[in-house]
Order: sequence, then structure tokens, then C-alpha cells
Amino acid sequence: MPADDALVVGVDFGTLSARAVVVRVRDGAELGTAVADYPHGVVDQALRGRPLPPDWALQVPADYIEAMSRSVREAMTGLDAAAVIGIATDFTACTMVPTNDQGTPLCELPDFADEPHAYVKLWKHHAAQPQADRINDLARVRGEKWLPRYGGLISSEWEFAKGLQILEEAPRVYAAMRHFVELADWIVWQLTGNYVRNACTAGYKGIYQDGGYPGPDFLRELNPGFERFVADKLDHPLGQLGDKAGELTAQAAEWTGLPEGIAVAVGNVDAHVTAPAARAVEPGQMVAIMGTSTCHVMNGTTLTEVPGMCGVVDGGIVPGLWGYEAGQSGVGDIFAWFVRTCVPAEYHEQAKAKGISVHEHLTELAARQRIGEHGLVALDWHSGNRSVLVDHELSGVIVGQTLATTPEEMYRALLEATAFGTRVIIDTFIDAGVPVRELIVAGGLIKNELLMQIYADVVNLPLSVIGSPQGPALGSAIHAAVAAGAYPDIHAAARAMGSVRRAAYRPIEANVEAYQEMFEEYQTLHDYFGRGNELMHRLRHRRRVQKG
Repeated sequence: MPADDALVVGVDFGTLSARAVVVRVRDGAELGTAVADYPHGVVDQALRGRPLPPDWALQVPADYIEAMSRSVREAMTGLDAAAVIGIATDFTACTMVPTNDQGTPLCELPDFADEPHAYVKLWKHHAAQPQADRINDLARVRGEKWLPRYGGLISSEWEFAKGLQILEEAPRVYAAMRHFVELADWIVWQLTGNYVRNACTAGYKGIYQDGGYPGPDFLRELNPGFERFVADKLDHPLGQLGDKAGELTAQAAEWTGLPEGIAVAVGNVDAHVTAPAARAVEPGQMVAIMGTSTCHVMNGTTLTEVPGMCGVVDGGIVPGLWGYEAGQSGVGDIFAWFVRTCVPAEYHEQAKAKGISVHEHLTELAARQRIGEHGLVALDWHSGNRSVLVDHELSGVIVGQTLATTPEEMYRALLEATAFGTRVIIDTFIDAGVPVRELIVAGGLIKNELLMQIYADVVNLPLSVIGSPQGPALGSAIHAAVAAGAYPDIHAAARAMGSVRRAAYRPIEANVEAYQEMFEEYQTLHDYFGRGNELMHRLRHRRRVQKG
């Protein structure tokens, strides 16, 4: 057993901020937490005065160090730093940065300060879709055995598409790039001085299967200059989840205020690291980490090919089981967009008068509606479709609007659309022979009780809720405890430190029946626009051409 006063720190690097949590090792008690925003946020309109094309999403790597430093120091306020035995981090994925041999991002070098391709490409950078399309087409023609492990499609969000885009659009950056690094690994490199590539992102985002990456002959067919991408830019020794990547350096100790020499765990992904925090480490438990997007992860005992899944990796979540991943590219982002661009000023004023957010105000109004009363059905594709169509050229739709349609009705339709999207994913897994018996939700959206009940009713499963508002950060802290040797494995650490409220929401029979009818309408719309109809692709192409 760990010492009674032993502490670990978990840091969750999200899309807009870093969140640190300080956790007591013996029982998972969260003793301190803090959030720090990235100073530059998401860079998607212009970089240093230079307009960016559509579908770009960049970040500034120095922001991560600053946000980590501020959040860890604030979370440790009033606590004894000498009691901290380990730190672990998780990151959005697939978020990539080109670096030199020492791990310095190329954007920090004077020669590349104005070059967009030298910056961090955030997970939701979708401008590499043409490269992803070519990867998929060639893999199908060649019958590459790894393609079915990713549901038959490689995403534009992932490593190979983004790397190929750099080669073809910024060959000078590609030539200077020594390592193409997942930020989950880059931050660990900054903390320890050791570059350790984590097995999770290598498997899910880097097409690493059965001990290898796509071969040089495949890469050469994509582009002759891409032949040595794996050998020269990507390949690196892998670290397993929960392993120790190294020890905190003096420089990193100065950044964080933590003791030099404590254990630093191998990097991980925000979604996958959350499963142990929710005590969801057994087969059949699907965890939906709901934030700006939603990532669905679960364990299975066997290897099965699930159409449209984001990947299946041996030990990708916990050792000894196959880890499956699926996801929705936009969820909280969609709700935020709607509030930002589609809600009249009077609603903002009403919310302010009541002392609540516009989201809360719209939710209260939407909760008064009967299921189907709004006469709407929406597609949750405003950021494309990650699963099961794996097509980021798709876009959002609301059908059924009239001159009497209200903002709260559209808001509810969007809430329901994201639930329908999750239902499609669950049904696809079940149809493929991977059972789903429980849905566990984590992330910032769990506070919306209407949304949670809608999900329970739509998927017709008991919906459990993680017991911590800091799911990914707590999951990282659990891995820190394992890396520090406080627990023998992730299962033991999850039992002691994880937290979940089982069946916090149960399906309501009448609601299940009503939503089944609406879901069938959603499926009709889903298949019409998502399977063979090229309208959305043509519109996206026209937008891209006109915006340059």
C-alpha cells in the first residue's frame, strides 16, 4: 500500500486549456485542482497576420508549458510538494508537432516562425483530407491488412495524413523535421528529457499494428518523397501505458514546483486515460468522454473489425485486452457554435437576468418540450463525422425548420442529434459482435441532466456517470501512481482511485419508444447524406476554392 500522505499529479491537456489535479494515492481523493487557458487558444483564422485556409487548426507549443506550470502550481496550493511521488499527462489526439532532433518545435526556430506547417496541428485540423483520401484509396487497392483495424478508413486527423500534407505543401519544413511527435509524447519529453513514444497513440493514430507501421513501398506509392517517413520521422521505441518514462528534470521541477526526480509516466490520450478513472476497465463498458468532441473507448476480449471505428489496439487502454475507439468530431463545439451564432440577444439577456449561462437557459426551455414536439431532426456533423462514416467533408443539417421554430427547439434537436450519433456507434459495435452493456459518461457535459437523460433514452442503456469532474486528469494521476510503483497495475489503481456513479440515469420506457421513431428518421438522413450522396462534398469543395 502507498504511504498515507503520498500524492500524484495528473495534467489533462485539452483543446483550450490544461487542467491539473492533485490526488491522494491511497484513496483517490482529489485535494487540489486548477485550470489554465492556452494564451493563444486555437489558431484557426490567421497566424501572425497571415490568413489560414479553411479547416486548419493550429496551436502554439509554448502555451502548453505555460498552462501546465500555472495549473500545477495553483492546484498544489496549500499542499506539501514533498509528498508528490509522480506525475502523468494526457493530451488530445491526434495532435502533432514537427521538431528538430532535440525536440524543439520548428515554429520556435526563426526560419519557420511564419510557416503554419511548422506549428502544432491540433486534432481538429482537417485540412489533410485530400491526403487521407489517397491513403485510404491506395490501402484498399493494395489490400493492406491494417486498414480493417481502423474501420476501413484512416482519418485526416491522424499522423500519416498530416505528415503527407507537410511534405506536399511545405517540403522545407518536412526536410527540417527530424521527429513528427504526438503532443502526448512531446510534453513527456519536456518533463523528462527522454523521448518515449506511447503505444496508445502509435496504435490508434499512427497505424502501428502487429509490430510495425505501413511499409516503405506503400509510402512510396503515395509520394516518392514519403518513402522514409516512418524510418526518418516517426519510428521510435514504444512505452507501455502505466510505465515510467523517466524522472522529472530540474527544469521541469522549476516549471511545476514539484520535486526533481519523481516518476513521470508514459504519455496517454485524454479519452483512453479516462477509462480507469471511471472504473471502466472490463469488457462491455463503453466510456464516452464528452467535451468539445466525444471519444468512445471500451475494452474487448477479442479482436473484431468494427466498421468505422477509429482503431483497435492490443493493450490500447489497459494491458491484456483489446482497446476499441470510436468518436464524434463535434459535440460541445456544436452547442457552443449555436449559442455563439444563432441565439438572439434577448435570450442572452434573459440568462443574465437569471444568473445562469445561455446553455443553462436554453436547456431549461428545451426540457419543457415533449419528445418530437419541435418537428426537427439534425445531423451532428458540423465538424465532420468521425465514426462510423469517417468523413470530415460532411457538415451539419437541421431538417424541419419553419418560421415558428425557436432557438430552444433547435438547441434540443442538436442535443438529440449527438445522442443519435452515439447510438449509431453503439449499434455498429453490437452488430459487429462487440457487446456494449453499459454507457459511462465523463467530461464537462455530464452536468447537463437533460442531455444525460436524452442519451439514456436514445441508446436504451443504463447510463453511469464518472464520479469526478476531472476524468482525464484523474486518469492520468492513476497512471502516475502505477508509474511510481504505488500499485502493481492499472486495474488495482483504478479500483482504489477511480470513481463512478452506476446507473445514474435509466431509460424511461415511453421516451425510449418515442426516440426510436426519431432515431429512424435520423438514420434515413444519416444514410442519405453520408453514404454516396456527394452534395456535402461539393459544397465543402466550393467553399475551399472560394476562400482560397
